[in-house]
Amino acid sequence: MSPPAVTRMVSALEDIIGTRLLTRTTRSVKLTEAGAQYFADCQRLLADLSEAEATAAGAYGRPTGTLTVTTSAMFGTMFVMPLMTEYLDLYPDVVGRGLFVDRVVGMVDEGIDVAIRIGHLPDSGLTATRVGQVRRVICGSPAYFEKHGVPMTPGDLSGHRIVASTSAWTSLEWRFGVRKKSTVHVNPRLFCSTNEAAISAAASGWGLTRVLSYQIAPQLETGELRTILAEYEEEALPIHIVHPEGRYASAKVRSFIDFSVEKLRSNRHFN
Repeated sequence: MSPPAVTRMVSALEDIIGTRLLTRTTRSVKLTEAGAQYFADCQRLLADLSEAEATAAGAYGRPTGTLTVTTSAMFGTMFVMPLMTEYLDLYPDVVGRGLFVDRVVGMVDEGIDVAIRIGHLPDSGLTATRVGQVRRVICGSPAYFEKHGVPMTPGDLSGHRIVASTSAWTSLEWRFGVRKKSTVHVNPRLFCSTNEAAISAAASGWGLTRVLSYQIAPQLETGELRTILAEYEEEALPIHIVHPEGRYASAKVRSFIDFSVEKLRSNRHFN
């Protein structure tokens, strides 16, 4: 359809509904709050219709189509990609798409079927299943501790080399404690654009860094890194599998969630 035709149809729809669905400027067109809600409601109605047609056709129980999964970059590479490849081997009629980025992805806007999210979830219409938890940990190499000593309290960090990541969700205000909370402002000597780089610097013995516990699971197992100040850690962060379709989820979504819940809950790094 041509843009003028779409404009006329949207204007007619706005007249029928009695509210503006789009905010138009010379440079952009954006959904209003009412428009976003209307869009989401229509998507659910169309999904219900598609589900009814699939059920009538007998295809509801067979996973087919493209399955799009999102999570953070390192978690996706380390844990979700192995899940997806194993799942795709089980269901040859499904095509997988992994979107591994360090930002919260809008599931409806970006066509996401399943998200695996770390952290406390805001109230939303998404269906969530908890599969584990991770901690924010401070780590260094045995060689570093032998040379510079081990910080015994959060305040001792001021006398140590700090390596900080400038990726998403990082801060120079390091919070500690569950009941008795405190905050320490760190002054890093080295900034890295990724967590992987910060972990590499810490593993080399150059300094200390703060990451999520799963991100250094291989180095902890080999003894290349060890964590400190465990008694001062914040409350652990939950891991959830979320999806927007509720009980009307398609076969590909339901089967992937069932498969992933079992695998992630059995992972010792999260439970």
